[in-house]
Amino acid sequence: MTAFTITLDPIGTLTDEAFYQLCRANPDVKFERSSQGELIIMSPTGSESGRRNADITIDLGIWNRQTQLGYTFDSSTCFKLPNGAERSPEAAWVERSRWQALSITERQNFPPIAPDFVIEL
Repeated sequence: MTAFTITLDPIGTLTDEAFYQLCRANPDVKFERSSQGELIIMSPTGSESGRRNADITIDLGIWNRQTQLGYTFDSSTCFKLPNGAERSPEAAWVERSRWQALSITERQNFPPIAPDFVIEL
């Protein structure tokens, strides 16, 4: 996977809402944002990486269904991290009480929470 980083300093910054709207308006593009506010455009993965990602997501989901300890997320979920970065790990897990402490609005947008467990390929 190749990532392209765009520095927005010369023209300003994206607010959280503007970044969210940019992602919604371009669903076929995978955007992330660094803690410095740089826009990161991720390229699609190859089939082997996609296959491994699917296997990991399935395994994490099965484990979570058996334990019922929290919630699992795939690579389409973007999390707003405490350092300001907004990232989409290949697979993530959040403990139930931490997830339920978020408001409905926070859960529906890019949740402002660092997952308890992430997998990056």
